[in-house]
Amino acid sequence: MSIHNSIIAVYDTHTAAEQAIKEIQKAGFNMKNLSIIGKDYRTEEHVVGYYNSDDRMKFWGKLGAFWGGIWGLLFGSALFVVPGIGPVMVLGPLVSSIIAALEGAVVVGGLSALGAGLYGMGIPKDSIVHYESEIKTGKFLVVAQGIGEELTEVQKICESHSANVEFHETMQVAAK
Repeated sequence: MSIHNSIIAVYDTHTAAEQAIKEIQKAGFNMKNLSIIGKDYRTEEHVVGYYNSDDRMKFWGKLGAFWGGIWGLLFGSALFVVPGIGPVMVLGPLVSSIIAALEGAVVVGGLSALGAGLYGMGIPKDSIVHYESEIKTGKFLVVAQGIGEELTEVQKICESHSANVEFHETMQVAAK
């Protein structure tokens, strides 16, 4: 058995989150195990949307350049409208967890689809409520999944970019 864990870093700005993601990529972390979550919709904006073009995501909105730049680094993307939070952008493997929760009609004691996706990764309910509150206030979450040793460097990078970082032991899987 091997332990798979998650690190969730909360950033106040998209700039800090973007810098951390780029540094994580340079450090050689498997980008298929990295997700980012954040709001972008602003009521003063008239056009907010995105589309695929030649395997590249195009996005409009106040943070269009941020999301467009990150889209090329992470695998999987979605825009969800989460009650109580609003439109939320999710990039990375967390998208699959959220969709699995939605398709499987997973109901997890009052959690949103986003919360159910995080819960499916093994994040405790009390932490999920905290993370949803952070997103609601306009902060960004960077979620890295892997084996503890892999995450040590990611944790250092996230902390060096002024993130509030929490470590979660998520699940055990049989070794191959």
